[in-house]
Amino acid sequence: MAASSKKAFALRLDPAVHAAIERLAAAELRSANAEIEILLREALKARGIEVERTKPAKRGRPPKQKENQNE
Repeated sequence: MAASSKKAFALRLDPAVHAAIERLAAAELRSANAEIEILLREALKARGIEVERTKPAKRGRPPKQKENQNE
């Protein structure tokens, strides 16, 4: 399995904040982690900081190379 391109770190949250995030995430059919990322992006955008999304890793097999076409 390929390594994730996302940065992992520990985040300490007040239990009430975590519970609210989990409720919001469940209502929007997301993980708590995805919900936190969305909330952070919204907060950055509200402060005038636009963060581009990184391109997802390519998945699947690479296309087959055609053998010597000049033969």
